[in-house]
Amino acid sequence: MRSLTFTLLPALALAHGHVDKVIADGVTYQGWNAALKYQNPIPATVGWQADNLDNGFVTPDRFGSVDIVCHKLAKSNGAFVPVKPGSKVTFKWDTWPVSHAGPIQEYLAPVSGDFSTITDPTYLRWTKIQSSAWKSGNNPGTWATDDLIKNNFSWDLTIPNLAPGNYVLRHEIIALHSAGQTNGAQAYPQCINIQVSGSGTIKPSGGVPATSFYKASDPGITFNLFSKFTGYTTPGPALQTLKKREHSREFA
Repeated sequence: MRSLTFTLLPALALAHGHVDKVIADGVTYQGWNAALKYQNPIPATVGWQADNLDNGFVTPDRFGSVDIVCHKLAKSNGAFVPVKPGSKVTFKWDTWPVSHAGPIQEYLAPVSGDFSTITDPTYLRWTKIQSSAWKSGNNPGTWATDDLIKNNFSWDLTIPNLAPGNYVLRHEIIALHSAGQTNGAQAYPQCINIQVSGSGTIKPSGGVPATSFYKASDPGITFNLFSKFTGYTTPGPALQTLKKREHSREFA
């Protein structure tokens, strides 16, 4: 299913953002804009439908729940992005506040069969394939989110040498501006469906459920952004390259 054309409602005028568009190999696809839920019928999108009309976030006390997988009440929404190994995928946010500094990470989960067969997202098994977080300085320093803002709210990923098939790609920002207090970190998971063609050979294995990614007590989740820190421990499972090292980014 290729990109679709719709009439969108006015953009949500709130501080937090969402991935409104996905660009792959020069073609633009519709991500999930929560205002779409008021259209009848709800149009198919490559971005997972989620109950985040307020552009809200998932708090650490929900990291063990289905909310952390692809956001609140998330479900596959009928379309996918066709890609191949080496394709550049760009996540285009509608906005992102400069105050919401933190890590940006991507995870990949294989899907057995059609995307419509995903009835319980907690059963997806994820491999972390890209990670960028703290870069330099402190209080608050320079972060991956600063790069996203400088790049017109866009973030790129190169598709690994994946075997053909269906996959869910999970792109997430964790905002740390309130993470110095209990339950203060803010996770913004965004999921899209991709269908990989070509002659790639890598089949991800050994992935873990998103409900096991983070704990509230992790040093990268409870973190005082406004202090004289000298490092940052990126939360979540270890980065797996799935490709040549030079294509991966890690600032842990």
